Amino acid sequence: MDGINCFDLEKSLKTKGLQVKFGPFNVRINSNVQSVFPLITSLYSFYDKNCGNGIVDFHVDIRIAKGLRHWYRRQALFSVDGRQTFQPCSIEHAFPTLEWGINWCIATRAHHLLMLHSAVVEHNGNAILFPAWPGHGKSTLCTALVHSGWRLLSDEFGLVRPEDGLLLPLPRLIPLKNESIDVIRQFSPGAIIGPSFYGTRKGTVAHVRPPEDSIYRMDEPAKPRWLIFPRWIANAPLRIEPIPKSQAFLMVATNSFNYDVLDQTSYRLVTDMVKNCDCHTLVYSDLNEAIAAIDDLTRNGHG
Repeated sequence: MDGINCFDLEKSLKTKGLQVKFGPFNVRINSNVQSVFPLITSLYSFYDKNCGNGIVDFHVDIRIAKGLRHWYRRQALFSVDGRQTFQPCSIEHAFPTLEWGINWCIATRAHHLLMLHSAVVEHNGNAILFPAWPGHGKSTLCTALVHSGWRLLSDEFGLVRPEDGLLLPLPRLIPLKNESIDVIRQFSPGAIIGPSFYGTRKGTVAHVRPPEDSIYRMDEPAKPRWLIFPRWIANAPLRIEPIPKSQAFLMVATNSFNYDVLDQTSYRLVTDMVKNCDCHTLVYSDLNEAIAAIDDLTRNGHG
């Protein structure tokens, strides 16, 4: 967005830091890991990168470990505000560790917002939330939807603004794992997907850059309209069924990063969301079938 060139980007990462805007958060990134530079250049290319202005929410650093780790089985360390937060990682896993680390910062510190563990996509101002825990296929489904006409708000965080209940976009890179990588490559050959990182703590991981429009519109909130609880099951027939709102409330509340922290505010926000949303479960094995069913549901407003 800002036209920063590769030389200036690398210089900023090594010195004063590269400030990147991800939705409502400004993150300053420092690094001396050479393999990270081209990935930030390509996968962060549409994000607003301003190296000098604005309040910084998180100062993060991914750099080569000193001492023996610098020479033997080279490792990298991730830190926030100068404090190491994770165990050292293989130098080859520096970039996914940076991505996980930024998400960790948001999940553990952004308590001015209700944070649901949910993918979120939007069309015509109305959003679908897909609350689910890892392994239920929400990121794969979310990626397919945003390459089928929906706008990405987030694949991981449903950020609810307490004052009005609207959802704030956080269109960061989407980390696909294991078999999902090839599924999306086949589903959307035009998707921009970074390299595969093998043997991470989550298996094989590759990052999808959100479509340009989703990044450019990261300041446009959306209204929650549908709650769909997805579950991918191999070879399962498609099922999309309404569920009682009392059940939906419990499922949303338990798929939250900070429901207990916000106490009565969480209860109010989730109650209002469930009241105003159509609530369904979705079991799928085929992405095309799932997307057709979701499009039909949202187009016709089935309750």
